Amino acid sequence: VQLQASGGGLVQAGGSLRLSCAASGSTSDNYALAWFRRAPGKEREFVAAITGGTDVTFYADSVRGRFTISREGAKNSAFLQMNSLKPEDTAVYYCAAKGSYGVSSRDWFWWRYRGQGTQVTVSS
Repeated sequence: VQLQASGGGLVQAGGSLRLSCAASGSTSDNYALAWFRRAPGKEREFVAAITGGTDVTFYADSVRGRFTISREGAKNSAFLQMNSLKPEDTAVYYCAAKGSYGVSSRDWFWWRYRGQGTQVTVSS
């Protein structure tokens, strides 16, 4: 499975962006999907995840209520709608996937497939 993230860019604080993660080579509908991010000089951190098969969502406290993760099940594509963006949301955003049912993880190394990142820059 290969993952390709897109949709990043430059936006003013308070604005919105929608990230997409396209998965190719997948043959199963039961994939958990997630987004992580890494800000300059910081560790990579969990942002959001959606479980395979059950579509239960999880969010980091810092983005809950502002970001929404969703999926297009048939294509195992993931989306991250980001609203009310803040300068501290500036980071490279990565998508990740793993074939599983009903579970996900906030641990980057749990995810079997990890895509290239897309840059999100929020200006103040």
